[in-house]
Parts: sequence; C-alpha cells; structure tokens
Amino acid sequence: MGDGGNLPIGPGVWGFLALFVLAIALWLLVRNMNSRLRRMAYREHERLEAQRSVEGDQGPDPGAEEGPRSTEQG
Repeated sequence: MGDGGNLPIGPGVWGFLALFVLAIALWLLVRNMNSRLRRMAYREHERLEAQRSVEGDQGPDPGAEEGPRSTEQG
C-alpha cells in the first residue's frame, strides 16, 4: 500500500532557524527605528526651545503665526 512509514512532514529545523533569524532581524529593525524616532523628537524639542528663546529675546513678530487658528466665530 502507499504508506510512507514514519516520515516527518513539516518545515523541520531549517524552517525554525529561518523563522528565528527573521524574528531577530525584525526585533533589531524595530529597536533601531524607535531610537531614531526618539532622537528626532528630542532634536525637534530642542529646535523649538531654541526658537522660542530667540523669539523671546527679540520679541514676538506681529506677522508670524503661532499655529493653526480656527476661522469660526463663536
């Protein structure tokens, strides 16, 4: 009959190793992305603080906008 005996069916050790390597690569990429985003936010915060201190020294610019404003009345 067509019984193949006790043959293993599945990815085996090589499939596990490939998945493990991909998981480690993904973890390293996410870790790197988080550090870059944190660094960008820190630099943006420093830039805004420096800009505010310069504006505070010079006085507010009457034509400058501080942010988005609503055009609604009420």
